[in-house]
Amino acid sequence: MAAVGNIHRAAAAVRQHLENSVLRGAQLTWTSFVVLWVVWIWGEMETRYVAEEAGISKGTLTGVARTLESRGLVERVGHPSDGRMVLLRLTPAGEELMAGLFPRFNQEEAFVAGALSDEECEQLAGLLRRVVGTLEQDGEARRAELTADAPPPPRPGGRRRRDA
Repeated sequence: MAAVGNIHRAAAAVRQHLENSVLRGAQLTWTSFVVLWVVWIWGEMETRYVAEEAGISKGTLTGVARTLESRGLVERVGHPSDGRMVLLRLTPAGEELMAGLFPRFNQEEAFVAGALSDEECEQLAGLLRRVVGTLEQDGEARRAELTADAPPPPRPGGRRRRDA
């Protein structure tokens, strides 16, 4: 379907533009920026919620958080009442980076949408929210329906066993 293909193409083009213009100078990937943005907006939070808000797996967040921590942009700290949980928060250097980076990011967002009128931007945003809403509301049931006869095999991961 043309709509879904164009959503994908537009998202990839916007992401590539922002990575190659604004984020490259800060040596950030799209995913690392989104993680920083989530923690910057929401403040200190459990890593599972950061991953959920950023739209990434907890495993992916672990690697991103380690990289950001090694750069002095975030800190991982133990949860005060549950030692199994980890909280993520920005360091002062992370706060400073986001305060300087976000206005430039917003300028490029305006550039990307510059060919659209305010009304078209609102319409597009509303239509995209409807697409996301459908998936959030009905996507899990639809996937279960499609895989009811034969659940998909687990995704391969880790080391594979060698048969002798």
